[in-house]
Amino acid sequence: MTAQKGKDLLVKIADGSGFTTVAGLRTRRLSFNTETVDITHAESANRWRELLDGAGVKRASVSGRGLFKDASTDALMRQTFFDGTMKNYQIVIPDFGTVQGPFQITSLEFAGEHNGEVTYDVALESAGELTFTGA
Repeated sequence: MTAQKGKDLLVKIADGSGFTTVAGLRTRRLSFNTETVDITHAESANRWRELLDGAGVKRASVSGRGLFKDASTDALMRQTFFDGTMKNYQIVIPDFGTVQGPFQITSLEFAGEHNGEVTYDVALESAGELTFTGA
């Protein structure tokens, strides 16, 4: 496998007629995490920690930073945040696959320098079961 272009890691939001790529993003990050359930007890082998298999809560986080373009997806993201609703998203990982499922926007920030463009930062947290489809 060859190296992948960062610009091909896409965040897409459900727009009523399918999925559309979130406009203006320059950086994107997807991370998966799980909590552990510690079941260590007095008779654990040599006092090594023991974890309960498959018991932790799984979650995914998505973050991005980009240019504010005042595109239709910018408006959709803003409205989704202000409504506090969950939407389905797709995160396309080039030559790997697509993660899809419900996310909630947990942070939406706008910034601008006097002599620069307006930018935004967005953070999403998974809000239900996610699926993975290989490329």
